Amino acid sequence: MEIMPRPRPPHLHRETTRHGKTVWYVRADKGRRIRINADFGSPEFQQAYHAAVSDQQPHPTEKAPRGTLEWLWLLYRQSIAWRDLSMATRKQRENIMLHVLKSAGREPLSRIDRKAILKGRERRADTPSQAKNFLSTMRGLFTWAVDADLVRTDPTQGIAAKKSKGAKAAGFPVWTDQEIATFERRWPRGTRERVMFDMFLYTGLRRGDAAVVGKQHVRHGVISIQTEKTGMWVTIPILPELQTTLDAGPTGDLAFIATANGNPLTKESLGNLFRDACRAAGIQKSAHGLRKAAATNAANHGATVAELEAIFGWAGGQMASLYTRSANRRALSAGAMNKLSRTETETSIPAPSDKVRAAAPKTQQ
Repeated sequence: MEIMPRPRPPHLHRETTRHGKTVWYVRADKGRRIRINADFGSPEFQQAYHAAVSDQQPHPTEKAPRGTLEWLWLLYRQSIAWRDLSMATRKQRENIMLHVLKSAGREPLSRIDRKAILKGRERRADTPSQAKNFLSTMRGLFTWAVDADLVRTDPTQGIAAKKSKGAKAAGFPVWTDQEIATFERRWPRGTRERVMFDMFLYTGLRRGDAAVVGKQHVRHGVISIQTEKTGMWVTIPILPELQTTLDAGPTGDLAFIATANGNPLTKESLGNLFRDACRAAGIQKSAHGLRKAAATNAANHGATVAELEAIFGWAGGQMASLYTRSANRRALSAGAMNKLSRTETETSIPAPSDKVRAAAPKTQQ
């Protein structure tokens, strides 16, 4: 018999049919019911649950006029191209389009031209990541629309996202060993903050994956989870440090990182809680900085590109190569430093032979 987790995760309901079959479904408030067709407690169940929760959002009830941006967007959300996107990408693009449609949803597609896209990018220039995501969202929409013969041209063609300058170009700063030790002193084992921290540090999972990983993802001491962002499966052995932290708790039923009541957290809530924990420890860094610290540590200990991709869910070699190149440069630098030593250089030069001395010009006394 299935055991219902206590307390019950948000919006998850159970009912028994007249044939005695247990049915699980997600329903937020008076929204539509989304049935979960997977065995309770399995990784597929967990994935379907979070996908259903993410899908529980209001949809426009008024029919959008044909030929408008909103009309095109609604059609796009029903396409195979949209369904092929990861849940994280869908949610990100929906959040962007909420603002776009509010101001330009009823604009005819003929007015969504290159000039309009450039203006949208420039309005987000102060936050380069938003500008980049805006451009990716509009490009995905119009690339599909061209293929579907709904528009003739893609107004995003040839437009590139502007790169950040200065400190922002380096992305999220990596945690130092001193900062890691500081956090551990402030949040010892037995606190939820330490569970969050060690989950990030010893798995390298992104925030969205760390929010959902739980006991159902672990088999024989190995975490196996399909990543939210790329859809790739990663297998991560639970290191002794992490296992000790999980044993100390507190953890939840469907997710290791949970609310005070044991319920799973959204990735946004997890990000906010972890940020607060960092500030309380006097550290101004992020969870993604810990992911980078984990990748740096693995590369410095000799992890190959293939091994890094297996751990962190990357593909194509580009991202993993950044870390292995850095590690290789560090090793080469350490091994070559003696070549800069004047003492080493002088002692390593062999003394000239008698013939060389005889041939050398005599200096005046």
